[in-house]
Amino acid sequence: MPAVVIVGAGVGGISCAIALKRKLNCEDFVIFEKASDVGGTWRDNIYPGASSDIAIHFYSLSTDLNPDWSSTHGTQADALDYWRKLTTKYSLYPHLTLNTRVVSAVWNGSEYDVAVENLLTGEHSNITAKVVVSAIGILEMPKLPAIPGLASFKGHKFHSARWDTGVDLRGQRVAVIGNGASATQFVPLISEDPSVQITQFCRTPNWLLPPARSKYSDTEKWIFRHVPLALKAYRSMLYIRSELLYVAVFARKSLRDMMTKRVKGYILASSPEEMRGQLIPNYEIGCKRVLFDTDYLKCLHRPNMNLNWNRIQNITEQGLVTKNGEVLEFDVIIFATGFIADKYPVHVVGDKGISVQEYYNSQGGPKAYCGTAIPGFPNFFLLAGPNTTTGHTSVILTEEIQINYILKLVKPILAGLVKTFTVTSRATDAYNELIHARLARSVFVGCVSWYRTANGEGKVSSIFPGPMALYAWWLRRPVWEHYEADGASDRWRSLIWWNTLAQMLNPLHYVGLMFGWFLTWVSG
Repeated sequence: MPAVVIVGAGVGGISCAIALKRKLNCEDFVIFEKASDVGGTWRDNIYPGASSDIAIHFYSLSTDLNPDWSSTHGTQADALDYWRKLTTKYSLYPHLTLNTRVVSAVWNGSEYDVAVENLLTGEHSNITAKVVVSAIGILEMPKLPAIPGLASFKGHKFHSARWDTGVDLRGQRVAVIGNGASATQFVPLISEDPSVQITQFCRTPNWLLPPARSKYSDTEKWIFRHVPLALKAYRSMLYIRSELLYVAVFARKSLRDMMTKRVKGYILASSPEEMRGQLIPNYEIGCKRVLFDTDYLKCLHRPNMNLNWNRIQNITEQGLVTKNGEVLEFDVIIFATGFIADKYPVHVVGDKGISVQEYYNSQGGPKAYCGTAIPGFPNFFLLAGPNTTTGHTSVILTEEIQINYILKLVKPILAGLVKTFTVTSRATDAYNELIHARLARSVFVGCVSWYRTANGEGKVSSIFPGPMALYAWWLRRPVWEHYEADGASDRWRSLIWWNTLAQMLNPLHYVGLMFGWFLTWVSG
């Protein structure tokens, strides 16, 4: 039986597996993936124009930089190819069990009983594991709006995250519901064909920053490949730029006001005159996900593009009816309505007999310690857990920070020095009080967004209220007193004592404390 079970073979799961091999020399793990291949979001989101909205060099692992990206923002196909190659490079396919869904993981007092289902045969089986790492991410479950009559529509309908490649849009009347990140990528492409008549139903406008995409020249790629440290320096520059974006947009109102003026000017200059009054948001920039324009504003000038700001009352067999009684007929409905980010889809049960979702429900929404551990769940760790996502930087960075932290807990477990680590409720409550105190004075509470529970109106449960440098500082090492260590050996306790003493005698420790205080102040 494997020592470690990783749930999901997306970016987080593959990154965790690579780290287990590279840092702990661990081969005793299995990755369960319900799909037929690795890649997660990059495997599933095949809609036209799907690409990274973060610089692609910053969207790859720090240990495996790729000098050959064709452009600053990689396509879905490029990104998927990258993660497939890493899976091969690190010989992860033998550790993968594909087409297999984790049904449940239940703590039995000493380890997890993991039940899985083969989705091809329907066969069920069980294994045990000392450690379970949840790498399902937050963009795993597409969200369909609760519109009456949705099932009655006789035409084609699908979510953008499950794009139906068998549907030919030529000559079709297409309703696009939603105007977020995915829609702003695929609408410019499907509207290039003048025979496709598109009506896009919008709820609230988005702040659209000027385009930031360009092709890499052969010279640039040659430099990345052959000049020592050039690629690492370039990636570091991207990191610094993203952190400065956080300060400019999220942390400092004076800078945010300057940014708002510039972005507003861009939207007004780029959009059709008759639409300008509808395209300027009435909330502060940064409250919702900030988007970089991918020719979306340009495509609004096309005669086959129409924006409809009326709420949808119901769906009929032939189309949609809006709140003001407008009856519209369509051949295709595409839902660009995001993902369910405030539910945990796997039945994981801890030592108190409750599931992760039941714990979330008892806390008014998703809640975890450092977005990584949950009280009552020994040896269970989350990647991209509550309050870890960002609106300014790469999810890869977030998950690398988490993985490095998790391995510091997993290492003594695999070495037999400790049986289990369980974070305390007291530490979890204190951490979340800190998080929500920062959120209460942040820009993130000023609008309806996917960062929040209860259809975008509840507590902010997704976004981290700070730069990634602050998150990395907080997770630089475990605070051992925040965990209950069951079955801890004298050797492990001795190691912790000596490490603590060495830390207290190290002058750099106090320099680091000052740096941490500075990060806390500058980020609000």
